[in-house]
Amino acid sequence: MARQSPSSSSSFSYRFTYQVFLSFRGSDTRNGFTGHLYKALTDKGIHTFIDDRELQSGDEIKPSLDNAIQESRIFIPVFSINYASSSFCLDELVRIIHCYKTKGRLVFPVFYGVDPTHIRHQTGSYGEHLTKHRKNFQNNKKNMERLHQWKLALTEAANLSGYHSSPGYEYKFIGKIVKYVSNKISRQPLHAASYPVGLQSRVQQVKSLLDKGSDGGVRMIGLYGIGGMGKSTLAKSINNCIADQFECSCFLENVRENSSSNQLKHLQEELLLKTLSLKIKLGGVSEGIPYIKERLHTKKILLILDDVDNLEPLHALAGGRDWFGCGSRVIITTRNKHLLSNHEIEIMHEVKGMSTENALELLRWMAFKIYKVPSSYEEILNRAVAYASGLPLAIEVVGSNLFGKSIAECESTLDKYERIPHEDIQKILKVSFDALDEEQQSVFLDIACLFKGCRLAEVEEILQSHYGYCIKSHIRGLVDKSLIKSNFNKVTLHDLLEVMGKEIVRKESPKQREKRSRLWCRNDIVHILQENKGTSKIEMIYLNSPSMDLVIDWNGKAFKKMTNLKTLIIENVSFSKDPKYLPCSLRVLKLNGCSSESLSSIIFCKRFEDMKVLTLDNCQYLTHIPNVSGSLRVFHPYGCPLLRNWTSLIVRDSSVFQNYYVR
Repeated sequence: MARQSPSSSSSFSYRFTYQVFLSFRGSDTRNGFTGHLYKALTDKGIHTFIDDRELQSGDEIKPSLDNAIQESRIFIPVFSINYASSSFCLDELVRIIHCYKTKGRLVFPVFYGVDPTHIRHQTGSYGEHLTKHRKNFQNNKKNMERLHQWKLALTEAANLSGYHSSPGYEYKFIGKIVKYVSNKISRQPLHAASYPVGLQSRVQQVKSLLDKGSDGGVRMIGLYGIGGMGKSTLAKSINNCIADQFECSCFLENVRENSSSNQLKHLQEELLLKTLSLKIKLGGVSEGIPYIKERLHTKKILLILDDVDNLEPLHALAGGRDWFGCGSRVIITTRNKHLLSNHEIEIMHEVKGMSTENALELLRWMAFKIYKVPSSYEEILNRAVAYASGLPLAIEVVGSNLFGKSIAECESTLDKYERIPHEDIQKILKVSFDALDEEQQSVFLDIACLFKGCRLAEVEEILQSHYGYCIKSHIRGLVDKSLIKSNFNKVTLHDLLEVMGKEIVRKESPKQREKRSRLWCRNDIVHILQENKGTSKIEMIYLNSPSMDLVIDWNGKAFKKMTNLKTLIIENVSFSKDPKYLPCSLRVLKLNGCSSESLSSIIFCKRFEDMKVLTLDNCQYLTHIPNVSGSLRVFHPYGCPLLRNWTSLIVRDSSVFQNYYVR
């Protein structure tokens, strides 16, 4: 069993071997400025890398030195008059700039006796040295590309803020640099994840959005997605990656839980303390707003607001781009995409589930604390990953609970999860559900329990008929809150959100399924119909037998007690006897593929005053349709060769039909 750390391709570590890496031309400054700077840094306890070897200009960077670059937090290139004469120094600078651009490391140039303009445009001594390199390369293609990279790196470095040496006491100049470095390294990275699998690519994705079109302006970005998807983990990782590039930074977590007026005031105080070391007691939120705008509007700040669920915290903490200085970045994590639109956040990034490969790796670390596991466990791992459906929270919870268990115990644990969701997963996912109003909750439960994968237009029609009002705004609200999605005109949702919804309905009556509002499980419905256990609690039934092998052996009376049943959808099912009764409360009736001969004399003598949708597809023995009122919106007969009276109904009541299909 291999006990290695998560692979570099999928992990994102913030453990630095060196706090500072000094890049310099030895013959210029080793025994003077750079040597004194190194001593001043180490005297302050700052772990600093300095290359003690005297290297010739043609020497290549060794792997050990390259590792030191990769493992350093802050880079200080000391640009002196002959820095560019060394191809080694220039290669080193290329690697440093690469770390700056891809990993967010801080580069703090020192211009020692040189003009940054000469470095930026490769003029003066820098132009002379690069001209000599060009002549030495003699148009060698590989080396000419190397020269091009040197020029880019020099320009990039010269454009960064740094310190310029000036006449005066050198120890004071060095003291300023040491103070700056001390302030930077005093900020400790946030704990993001014990096993940061797949984080690097996610961070780079968001970083590219933060950097896109960088013009010195303030940019705000929203990270949205369902609970447990890793939004907070991603935000912390981004903070660790780029915070050193800002004058000050502040990560405010659990904003949702601190959104009352009094708590928001404390968040404002925390923001001022973390960014300006300003201890202040505010009288209220309205007093804090001008304080923040006045004190931070000139500061290049990184502000992260984690888990926001309403506009008040945004108005109180990041009301506008003009609150912060040029180059500032504000990152907001939320479950509610609509919230971001309301606050005019133009850049929105959906945090999606883990790939199967990353999910398997994370699960191995959580369940076994190792990278490679015995092949006998592979089936268990694949099953657990399928259950989690890419949700990092679920992978961590399941993995932790599989730790130390035998194969049989693992199978038993997964069996239990598939019957009853794990409480920790349910709790996190249910936060978004609890924030919905009652009508939105009902629509979500309908979709989770009965309509996942159905056409959006069909779902909207059924639910509008069921509730008696348009539910499109509720559908849109559920999409904005990342609870459902509309893909290719179909309604879908994450598997664990589906499980959560079904569990909420199951808990309406854990032991008596006939007392639940929605029925979708084939065995439950068959049991209730066969045992004649219908109740007034049942409002919606969806029974489907794709294999067309289900025959309900019953006495036909089970619907009589379902006095509140509004939606009845039965597909590809036969009955041993006629239904003796259908409740007058029905608003949606869909009988599709019900080929039983018993339907030839089904009792449709009652008048259904509230019937809105009537679909009768492929009911081969159906001869009559129900007596419906003028409220019918959709009538859909197809493949019913014995049905006789529907055309006269259309002719008689054509004025009341909004939509009917004749095939």
